[in-house]
Amino acid sequence: MSEIIAPMGGKVIDVKVKPGDAINEDDEIIILEAMKMELPVVAISSGTVKEVKCNNGDTVEADAVLVVLE
Repeated sequence: MSEIIAPMGGKVIDVKVKPGDAINEDDEIIILEAMKMELPVVAISSGTVKEVKCNNGDTVEADAVLVVLE
């Protein structure tokens, strides 16, 4: 099991995955907005999404767990 974390604090503007989705390494899974810029968060490994821990509109801190993979 691995976790995808927020590289910096910001607002979640697009969650592109849901539990059960199969993803590949380097797929965009979440878009964060920080300092008026959009920052894509990509998968660090391939796997299946077990849990999404954020929603559109949420504000997250740096190093917050966004997605859990299995």
